[in-house]
Amino acid sequence: MALQELRVNKLRTFLSLFGITIGIFCIIGVLATVDSLKDNVQSQIKALGTNSIWIDKFDYSDGGGGGGFPWWKYYKRPANKISEMQFLRTNLTQAKNVAFFVPNSVTAEYESTSIQNVPLYGVTEDFYKIQDLKIAEGRFISDAEFTRGSPVCIIGATQAENLFGVADVSCVGKQISMNGRKVTIVGLIEKRGTEGIGFQFDNCILISYQYFASLFDVERAGQHLIIVEGKDNVAKQSLIDELRGYMRQLRKLSPQQADNFALNDIQLFGQLIDNLAGSINLAGWFIAGLSLLVGAFGVANIMFVTVRERTSQIGLKKAIGAKRKTILTEFLLESAFLCIIGGMLGLFFVWLLTLFLSSVMPFPIFIAGNIIFMAMSICIILGVLAGIIPAFIAARMDPVVAIRSK
Repeated sequence: MALQELRVNKLRTFLSLFGITIGIFCIIGVLATVDSLKDNVQSQIKALGTNSIWIDKFDYSDGGGGGGFPWWKYYKRPANKISEMQFLRTNLTQAKNVAFFVPNSVTAEYESTSIQNVPLYGVTEDFYKIQDLKIAEGRFISDAEFTRGSPVCIIGATQAENLFGVADVSCVGKQISMNGRKVTIVGLIEKRGTEGIGFQFDNCILISYQYFASLFDVERAGQHLIIVEGKDNVAKQSLIDELRGYMRQLRKLSPQQADNFALNDIQLFGQLIDNLAGSINLAGWFIAGLSLLVGAFGVANIMFVTVRERTSQIGLKKAIGAKRKTILTEFLLESAFLCIIGGMLGLFFVWLLTLFLSSVMPFPIFIAGNIIFMAMSICIILGVLAGIIPAFIAARMDPVVAIRSK
């Protein structure tokens, strides 16, 4: 009967179900996009080290200058030193790995190809362990090369394509020029895809800190980052407390002096994304709620009209023995079925949206199974609520009066 109603009154049904379709499209589209974003961010955070503390001038929790602490006060803080990293690496009891990181940019050249502003990272030995870098070809920089500051590097997959022209060329063993200095490539980093948080490993060149220091004035090299990875069985706060004690000792701070460094929990990025996602989801629910409310009134209107058109049929059914609950169930099922059709149309449009967004965004968009289940549940509940009054009216009809109606 519901399908027959759709065929007979196509325009009326379409207009009535349009609100359900738009509502489901809004909320599922928002939830799918936000969940995909959160999943992508969490995977990037995991790649940065799930139990890592970044020691920096800036406090990431307030954007580096908010919260009543002007950015220039952060900027005037002393930069981290390699000697501080070495002290922490020797003395920390709750850390598994401690690394130093300094970025800069260079002009990289190979034969006639020249690329400017290539991200160059100077790192120490433990950096690879914390970041869990995977090598597609070749090897990592060896401990001996780190110690001597040898002119060797590993290179990101995208940067290798830019320099050598094709994706599948073997670059290990080739020499490139960086600001006029020859460097031998010993490894190719496995392609990781676009990263919105942390390091640009696909586009970078990595060298040892010792060789980096021979190329640049380290004091002017910008960010000096110490990355500390805690042991697996150590609580994050315990590691932070130990780090704070040693850093204050290294900086010779008195008990009355405030910290002139920041201990940033890398998981903070995930919390910021969760807060942002909550706000976006709330806005999506608000927009979807309005559309679903309009759609529910539309479905209720269809059911009132349907009850009026089938009054004589209802009377005949009751006259031959149909019970009230049978009539009630019939119209409730029909109302829920109409809402499910609207919801399925909304899901179909969301699926088309995910295909489009996945092709233009740096991470794939997917619709989780729990979101689909939630969408169908919303449709069924809306259908029951929209059809309950018309169904109740139909169930309470007097069969004699209903049969005689025109």
